[in-house]
Amino acid sequence: QVQLVESGGGLVQAGGSLRLSCAASGRTYSSYAMAWFRQAPGKEREFVATISGSGHTTTYADSVKGRFTISRDNTKNTLYLQMDSLRPEDTAVYYCAAGNYASLLTISYHSWGQGTQVTVSS
Repeated sequence: QVQLVESGGGLVQAGGSLRLSCAASGRTYSSYAMAWFRQAPGKEREFVATISGSGHTTTYADSVKGRFTISRDNTKNTLYLQMDSLRPEDTAVYYCAAGNYASLLTISYHSWGQGTQVTVSS
């Protein structure tokens, strides 16, 4: 298990950018695959992006491909999500998660942060 704390959310206009961070505790951070999920009001939590422990392999949801970039710094135990060309439909609470392998499924991840709100105005 690892403890995760997200930051960097906020209010931004459509077309703008935000960078989310997720700070992780524990000495085994680099062994975990990491992911970002999001949940809009009244909707189920959905996959956004995942990255392997080494950072060499990434996967994105079609809805964010080409606009969002997931990355990690294993020396700082930190996960990032650079979000560009934001749209109102990106509005949601964004969660980071840690798991033993990269997956698009929430059930695959054993540790979750508390979430950070991202609001995109039109």
